[in-house]
Amino acid sequence: MRILVDADACPVKNIIIRIARQNNIPVFMFIDTSHVLNDGYSEIITVDKAKDSVDIAIANKVRRGDIVVTQDYGVAVMVLGKGARAISPNGLVFTDNNIDMLLFERHLGHMTRKAGGRTKGPSKRTKVDNAKFERAFETLIMN
Repeated sequence: MRILVDADACPVKNIIIRIARQNNIPVFMFIDTSHVLNDGYSEIITVDKAKDSVDIAIANKVRRGDIVVTQDYGVAVMVLGKGARAISPNGLVFTDNNIDMLLFERHLGHMTRKAGGRTKGPSKRTKVDNAKFERAFETLIMN
């Protein structure tokens, strides 16, 4: 098992590193060239700043049994298709049972915005969000 992180805007990198260290699990942080990262534990993989370059790099590197931390439903679909597991920074574990509905809701939001409508953005992150992620992440690692 390895942990791959879509790290450009990931708010839980410190939690991931702490838990990975405790469990001796290798971590790969994927960033584009507009970011700098050095946490002293992860292998940092820097890719071009092109659209979806981090997503494609993760999809190419992931293997069966890995865990990917991403907010991107498209990345989650690719990861699940390769026999890996995926979790969002909010603690939502992506599964074959929920990914279709999540993609459909994303599509509806896109269509609403395209038609000139507005959709609600994400709420401000709280300590409760971090605790929820930590619990779900630890459970994912242990199972």
